[in-house]
Amino acid sequence: MAEENIMDAQQAEENLSEILQIRRDKLKKLQDEGSDPFSITKYERTAYSADIKDNFDSMENQTVSLAGRIMSKRDMGRAFFCDLQDPKGRIQLYVTVGDLGEARYAEFKKWDIGDIVGTQGVVFRTRRGEISVHTKSITLLAKSLQPLPEKFHGLTNQELRYRQRYVDLIMNPDVKRNFVIRSKFIKYVRDFLDNLGYIEVETPVLNTISGGATARPFITHHNTLNLDMYMRIATELHLKRLIVGGMERVYEIGRIFRNEGMSTKHNPEFTTVELYQAYADYNDMMDLFENLLSSAAKDILGTYELEWLGNKIDLTPGWPRITMAEAVREHTGVDFMSLTTDEQALEAAKTLNIELPKEKTWGNLLYECFDQLVESKLIQPTFIIDHPVEVSPLAKKSPKDPRVTERFELFICKSEMGNAFSELNDPIDQRQRFRRQAELRAAGDEEAGMMDEDYINALEYGMPPTGGLGIGIDRVVMLLTNSDSIRDVILFPTMKPLED
Repeated sequence: MAEENIMDAQQAEENLSEILQIRRDKLKKLQDEGSDPFSITKYERTAYSADIKDNFDSMENQTVSLAGRIMSKRDMGRAFFCDLQDPKGRIQLYVTVGDLGEARYAEFKKWDIGDIVGTQGVVFRTRRGEISVHTKSITLLAKSLQPLPEKFHGLTNQELRYRQRYVDLIMNPDVKRNFVIRSKFIKYVRDFLDNLGYIEVETPVLNTISGGATARPFITHHNTLNLDMYMRIATELHLKRLIVGGMERVYEIGRIFRNEGMSTKHNPEFTTVELYQAYADYNDMMDLFENLLSSAAKDILGTYELEWLGNKIDLTPGWPRITMAEAVREHTGVDFMSLTTDEQALEAAKTLNIELPKEKTWGNLLYECFDQLVESKLIQPTFIIDHPVEVSPLAKKSPKDPRVTERFELFICKSEMGNAFSELNDPIDQRQRFRRQAELRAAGDEEAGMMDEDYINALEYGMPPTGGLGIGIDRVVMLLTNSDSIRDVILFPTMKPLED
């Protein structure tokens, strides 16, 4: 059996090589005859497939020019039926020897599925009722040298779809919907924030310090400065510098880079929107996030009710706001707020059989209990608020309890969708927290932050009370498109190179 499989694979490779050579020979012949399709620089298109189908009554018997890819050919002897695919869908072409002439028709017969053509013809309906275009002229605009996957199964190999997104888009037109929705959501975010008086800005991608989040950075090297630099893991610290400078409402939509694991929820480079508003707190950010996400779903999809990962999700405004300690108590029975020492918290955590953190403080233990035992139970939109100080180095302490901060994360269907604070604006407190992060980093924690002296210097000039929010664009698009993997909403996800 193994030998038969090897022989089948070898035969398939030989057949593919033969097809590739035949297509190259066809191109060479066209070029030798002075009909190089790659020499054509432009083609005037006057209509698209979907427009013709949607407006057939007014377009019947009109002459139109179309351009797209041949997806099928059916030889009827003195005529061909072809499916032409353009950005809006497919439409049938009716091509006859009488319209093209013997020579042109003979040339057309040699064209392959996958070739890109421009055609002019008359809109009509066939006897079987299919809206079509009766071709009067047709031009080869680009020769496809690679055969498309066979039509009945399309491109079904998931990994190959991600590696060759261009083929995926050709063979699986429904995939395009995800990226249309992604584009609409990003536009909606911009319009939403612009209408609230926010200013869109750009901050550095390369930094001399890794900061703004707890994550392992990518490191690169600047030759002229002979200096190691870090790809940004967040835009936070630069945006808050602008708040200090008097730009009271700012946001940035951009790529973030984190040198961490890959999964259905994580890609090493991803897109966020971070926004900051002076004289606001995390309650204002919760209101903004809820309004933004619910109204975006209503505007883009026409509904608050979605399905994601097999769950029905209701984005109707009015999402619950629960403290992290309350969530842990509700799901485990342990009330961390009644525990007054690290030792008490450790004993309580041990009864829950969690994997204990290296730093066994009250805050770290509360966070690990939530992360390991509660997060997976959060399906409907839920704000988890008041995170421990130890895991929130940039958030302001709660005036109700200094062990926790005014921070929240939004969870939907077990996934974190965004993170926000009442921003820490006390430079002395911030220096102490940076110092603690630096100690953890020196002890081997590659995700811990670094001391940022310039940011401390900025805070010493005075930053007003500020609310900040970061939203994962990719995660939200997964929700809006009912996608199981982050790779389904990133056009070109990170992939390990194939061996030769």
